[in-house]
Amino acid sequence: MVSKADNDALEAQFESQFQKPGDLVERDEDTGAMAIESLCMNCHEQGMTRLLLLRVPYFRDVILESFECEHCHFKNNTIKSAGQIQERGTVYTLRVENEQDLQRQVIRSDVSSFKLTTKLGNEIEVPKGTGQLTNVEGMVQLIHENLAGEQDLRKEQAPELHDALVPIIASLEKIMTREDAFPFTVSVDDLTGNSWIAPNSTDRGNKYKRHEYPRTREQNEELGISADANAVSQEDTAQFDSGNPEDLDIVDGQVYSIPAECPGCTKEAEVNIKKVNIPYFKEVLLFGTNCGHCGYKSSAIKTGGEVPEKGKRITLQVDNQVDLSRDILKSDTAGLYSPELDLDVQPGTLGGRFTTVEGLLVEIRDQLKGAIFDVDDSTRSGGDSMVSSDKDKWQRFFSRLDQAINGELKFAITLQDPMASSYVQDLCSPAIDHQITTEEYTRSAEEEDDLGLTDMKTEGYEQDQADAAEKE
Repeated sequence: MVSKADNDALEAQFESQFQKPGDLVERDEDTGAMAIESLCMNCHEQGMTRLLLLRVPYFRDVILESFECEHCHFKNNTIKSAGQIQERGTVYTLRVENEQDLQRQVIRSDVSSFKLTTKLGNEIEVPKGTGQLTNVEGMVQLIHENLAGEQDLRKEQAPELHDALVPIIASLEKIMTREDAFPFTVSVDDLTGNSWIAPNSTDRGNKYKRHEYPRTREQNEELGISADANAVSQEDTAQFDSGNPEDLDIVDGQVYSIPAECPGCTKEAEVNIKKVNIPYFKEVLLFGTNCGHCGYKSSAIKTGGEVPEKGKRITLQVDNQVDLSRDILKSDTAGLYSPELDLDVQPGTLGGRFTTVEGLLVEIRDQLKGAIFDVDDSTRSGGDSMVSSDKDKWQRFFSRLDQAINGELKFAITLQDPMASSYVQDLCSPAIDHQITTEEYTRSAEEEDDLGLTDMKTEGYEQDQADAAEKE
């Protein structure tokens, strides 16, 4: 829950949107819920909408809306974000393996899509619609009700579609009855970044993933936050200004700037690009975005070259402050883990980073604390609604992480990169640095698929295009 001051602020916000304060007809002093008379869209009589501001642990504030009409008994429940649209979109993916995973909370905004992949590989996607606060099992039940409810009608009007949905509905029923249903996968993709699947401190490996992505200009327009309709996207600008690639001479260490559209406020911003040649590694491009209008800042790093035959796993033993000061390049395809710190960062979570070992740990700590304890908002005591046992686990985790950052704890850190585009500074080259262990490994089928290599075709595609043109 949230404080009384938060609810007072929310009430003032709602009252300002109505012609007279009397539209706010009721407030429950115990729960902080507010009630507003509103038009029933079913019978066009006056019904009652109840609003409750709720803080979700690990997430942010949301508004629960519940409408009920005493005339026709129509009911409707929705959820909306109480905050602003986030700077990036997010995708949450969970591999559901047991009963506990079925009870994980799910927040789905009205602009998000939800996807479920059954044990047999059937994919079911729920399009954008009404926002919901439920759990994984609730989403499964909702999908089952929507599909099974019209099967009799489909049998008469679209028998082929009816037959195709029979095994899918059977798979959903097995999940609901716990009959040989696990594992299956669910994901929610939200352009606003305001949807969520609850994490768990025991999540390891690819069980739980969170991925952020920048919105395109078209996606900003879809959300109604695009700036000038005649504005040129970052990709278009780069294309217009790049010229003939054969005539370009990009100098190491030189900063190049190109105009772009800020993903935060959609106004004009600049993207600074710098090429850096890392000894004994490869050339990389550093990208930095700085918006003078809203103050948005972001950085990323990209490596070039062909796709390697194997991935690379780099393990560094950190024993002192010198090791914490080593340069480290974590590409956006690399995962990071440390058994001593109980740390597991999935690929895509932090994006590409070129920093030091200490800097990377500080960034991980700050990002996790901001998400879990809401430390970015000094006016609130975020995390108070968290279960005490979970809070104790996170506090122990952050305590060990702080010890590692301060050089008080020895630990090993491993970068696993299927694209072999990550790097840890070698302090003994050309001699052997015994604190660094590097090994190549064969990419898994899942990694190949995530990187888009499974369907990639580099030879013979011209003939495929010609054959397709002849068929048309």
